[in-house]
Amino acid sequence: MATASSTTSTTTIKAVAVINGANDVKGSLQFLQLPNGFTQVKGKITGLSPGLHGFHIHALGDTTNGCNSTGPHFNPLKKNHGDPLSQERHAGDLGNIIAGPNGIAEVSVMDTQIPLSGQHSILGRAVVVHADPDDLGRGGHELSKTTGNAGARIGCGRESLGFSHLSSCEW
Repeated sequence: MATASSTTSTTTIKAVAVINGANDVKGSLQFLQLPNGFTQVKGKITGLSPGLHGFHIHALGDTTNGCNSTGPHFNPLKKNHGDPLSQERHAGDLGNIIAGPNGIAEVSVMDTQIPLSGQHSILGRAVVVHADPDDLGRGGHELSKTTGNAGARIGCGRESLGFSHLSSCEW
């Protein structure tokens, strides 16, 4: 569990999510909330089929029933599903990650809607990798506006966070 300390504008907050899932999907992700309001997500996920996979923050950190108990996409502002660069999107909509021919996805995301502190923190929520590409709300399928029609949840992990005062961070 994360412990709070007093924070200043120079505070950097870090977190880790360990990904586990079906068919040997595994990985780890590092989250770094920067003083400028962006959160950086970096890491590696293995055991994926080559190609695009939907990548989201889900509302719940409950993984007692695997990835199926993580709830819907994190959506505190009650918006439709969308592209990570769109104004109309869930906070947890992070688009797609790409797995190479070897089944490995090198994840690198920068986003302002997934803070590690504050009212809309993703602390304790789950990050989920889906079997199929996220259509970014543009697919015309009935699930496009709620899930991006990204298919089954094949890997997930809960963000475990701590607070650190850092002048720089090496990844």
